[in-house]
Amino acid sequence: MPDSLVKVSFGPLTIIRLNRPEVINSLNLEMIKLIHKALEHARTMKECRCVMFEGAGEKGFCAGGDIRSLWDYVKCRHYEEPEIFFHEEYDLDLYIHEYPLPVIVLADGITMGGGIGIAAGADIIIATERTLMAMPETRIGFFPDVGATGWLNMKCPPGYPGFIALTGYEMYGFESVRLGLSTHFLNSSSIERIKDYLLNIAPKLPKTIGKEYPMLESIFDSFSVQDIPAQPEMDAWVAEHFTLQNSLPHLIESLRSCSSGKEYCEEFLEDINERSPTSLKLTYALLKRNFGHTLKEVFRTERKAASFMIRQPDFSEGIRARIVDKDDLPLWNPAKINDVIDIPSF
Repeated sequence: MPDSLVKVSFGPLTIIRLNRPEVINSLNLEMIKLIHKALEHARTMKECRCVMFEGAGEKGFCAGGDIRSLWDYVKCRHYEEPEIFFHEEYDLDLYIHEYPLPVIVLADGITMGGGIGIAAGADIIIATERTLMAMPETRIGFFPDVGATGWLNMKCPPGYPGFIALTGYEMYGFESVRLGLSTHFLNSSSIERIKDYLLNIAPKLPKTIGKEYPMLESIFDSFSVQDIPAQPEMDAWVAEHFTLQNSLPHLIESLRSCSSGKEYCEEFLEDINERSPTSLKLTYALLKRNFGHTLKEVFRTERKAASFMIRQPDFSEGIRARIVDKDDLPLWNPAKINDVIDIPSF
């Protein structure tokens, strides 16, 4: 198997290493296919007990999809290639959610977008003091995809699905565990030690099918930090303003007129104002629509939403402004949420 972009070590503990450190292991189509093939092979191996994902380099696990390359197609109105990319990426993410063997992700460093897509389906997701998780897609004229409009509703405390998806809130270290996007917190200095331990003990682990892995989970519990700092004031503020009971304009108006947690309101209202109005409205609609739906249904809807969004001017303009030219001055069209046409129901 080619190993330039994805390196795989098969065995009782099969390790899949994303290997594009120069772009923080951003996913392209070839990588997605290699990962899928590696997972398919590992599940057929009698000796394989679990699969671990990690990223090459010092900066992070995975910064997301390689949207810079997608922009090259979209700006020329060649939409088929990006649609193939999203189709394959979503198939991989769903495959990980349904994978019969335990999956571990070392989300050490930057883990965003498509990197969270891989991690979200894992059974054990390790954060460290270097972890930075976020879903910043509304900032580039897209939406939090990879199933997030479904599983955020299942993983996060009240209000946080909307808060994380709309604002692109950055979760450092402990915060990703507190909000449900990671399962354990380890000091980064412990990673090599636990990898060595797992390599030694993996042949003795039971062949677990159906996501039952108490022995494996107890190993990570013994290595991890148990006391995750609480944030009751922030939790109450998020639950008050970001539950999906009202319209998006009503949510934004509540931030403008808030009396309690005013510093929160001002900061995150500013964040929302930087984002694509079309992306915000689409994200809000998808979070409400996909609540309680199966992941298969969520990915089916998101595939249609991705096809819709790459054809909107904000996708091309957002990537130009944030990633290509880096002037941070996107000209959103429409420029205001109230001017966004009705979002398709998909």
